[in-house]
Amino acid sequence: MSEPKEKEDPIKLHKEANTLFEAGKYKKAEDVFLRTAELYKKVQNFFDATTMYYRAGEAAYMMKEYEEALQNFLKSADLSFEKKFDRFAVSALEYARDCYKALKKAKEVKETEKKIKETKKKLEEAF
Repeated sequence: MSEPKEKEDPIKLHKEANTLFEAGKYKKAEDVFLRTAELYKKVQNFFDATTMYYRAGEAAYMMKEYEEALQNFLKSADLSFEKKFDRFAVSALEYARDCYKALKKAKEVKETEKKIKETKKKLEEAF
């Protein structure tokens, strides 16, 4: 008879990922941030899921893994827009723009800057 599988606790993993990041263990931190994002999504904690994708992006960015970082930031932005966390989406898009710059993708930089500007304008008009 096999041992019952221990249920993963997203809050515990969230803290572990932050600790790994602070210790400079970016690859491991990125992996744990991504796993935590999925767990948060399963329990419909979308704000923390967007945060975990964002933090995974930061970890990849620190390693200069710009393609990987870009994918994580775009996941964060997409989920943020879907759930109406537009202010948070802008932050993710700004990092995505920086990834495009590092990857020398001028067209994408321009498109992302346009989306950032449009979103900021919409947010300002809402207040």
